[in-house]
Amino acid sequence: MIEGAGFTSGRHALGGAAHDNRLLDDYACAMAEPTHQVAPLDTARLQLRRLRIEDAAAAHQAYGDAEAMRYWDMLPSPDLEETARRLQRSLSVDPQWHVTWSVWARRGGEVPDDQVIGMVNYHARQTWNRRLTLGWILIPRFQGRGYMQEAVGALLTHCFTALDTHRVEAEIEPDNVRSARLAQRLGFQREGLLRDRLFVADQPRTVQMYGLLRSEWRGRSLLARGL
Repeated sequence: MIEGAGFTSGRHALGGAAHDNRLLDDYACAMAEPTHQVAPLDTARLQLRRLRIEDAAAAHQAYGDAEAMRYWDMLPSPDLEETARRLQRSLSVDPQWHVTWSVWARRGGEVPDDQVIGMVNYHARQTWNRRLTLGWILIPRFQGRGYMQEAVGALLTHCFTALDTHRVEAEIEPDNVRSARLAQRLGFQREGLLRDRLFVADQPRTVQMYGLLRSEWRGRSLLARGL
């Protein structure tokens, strides 16, 4: 999902107008930034590379699966053609705002063949506020192996370092226990309930907001390395 950018109104005290002008200047600079290349990301068992239209058949294993899409922000794709259209819409967005990576299992690992096991993305990026939102989806037959924790962990590293992000968010429906546990294992804190945050098939859905700050992520990373 791609969220439109907006501004909170500036303070009406002395200096409020100058504050607003700085925000507008930051926004204008961000909009003028050139499209950047999307780096592949590697882990011990996985390779993450920017999703391509040629990946539609593999992506359809997730986007066309009712279980995998149960907590997504759209209904399952009814056919491969619709999945391809969704990929094309995603690829049409400048990568400074939104990127999806396909997650591939490395050859010689637990999965017999080099194949897509899911996708991860960032979206709703606001460079002027140094924040963005993550999303992830896993093909159901690969659940229970720790793949998505590994993939999202690599994406977090990319966001906090290469993208100079200060805050990463995840919006997770209350019944989506697997994703909530994953977010908490990665250090996200549950911050509050957003009632009727989005509509899917004309039905409102409520989500929990999870947030992770760069200082919290850095502290966990140092602790994991024994530093």
